Amino acid sequence: MPHLLSVVLITRDAEAQLPTCLESVRFADEIVVVDSGSRDRTTAIAAHHGARVISQPWLGFGPQKHLAVTCASHDWVLCLDADESLTPALAAAIQHELHAPRFHAYRFARCNRFLGRWLRHGEGYPDHQLRLFHRHHAQWRTDPVHEGVETTAPVGTLPGDILHESAPSLANYLDKQNRYTTLQAQILLTQGKKASLLRLVFSPVFRFIKFYIVRLGFLDGWPGLVHIAIGCFNSFIKYAKVMEHRHNSS
Repeated sequence: MPHLLSVVLITRDAEAQLPTCLESVRFADEIVVVDSGSRDRTTAIAAHHGARVISQPWLGFGPQKHLAVTCASHDWVLCLDADESLTPALAAAIQHELHAPRFHAYRFARCNRFLGRWLRHGEGYPDHQLRLFHRHHAQWRTDPVHEGVETTAPVGTLPGDILHESAPSLANYLDKQNRYTTLQAQILLTQGKKASLLRLVFSPVFRFIKFYIVRLGFLDGWPGLVHIAIGCFNSFIKYAKVMEHRHNSS
């Protein structure tokens, strides 16, 4: 008898991506959707797919996902975003593993779709994500951005991919990155960290060498180049925002 599984998601205005996500996890024993004020058909779509919908004002990425896990009925949880879905290979691997789990937490690769192309190199792949876990042995960090699951238990790796639709357009992606770099700068400031001119200049350079050359990002064509270029700019602008804040505060 396999262990019962709850799939948990957080949503807001996700009607375009949600059906694909929910179709890929039809095998789950329960789907919990924690919605933070959608103004489109997100909650109706979730209910149509049999999900239990919970309304919760936005708490931040980490806290919102942590709350969603606590709302699950079962101890084994699979956490996804609305713009993510499972490949059939990963869905099958999860179902097989839950018959006799060898670990309390599992990670798998995430493949990011960017500008119409699935990125298979650079920082776009394998982009491992820890998303399947027993909630007594792992939990979400409460970071406001780039949140992740933390555990002291050994972590297993399953075959198959999460498919991630990065953004509907380049403009949308850039808007999101601007918000992320602001949050990242705020975290650095809270931690008392400083940004030097050397870090401002060389952090993007090292990032480009690592992901575009060493990890073969150039094989992903022009979408791969744009993706890595934006990542390098994020490194630059994150530290620039820290320097701006310190300059304005002095």
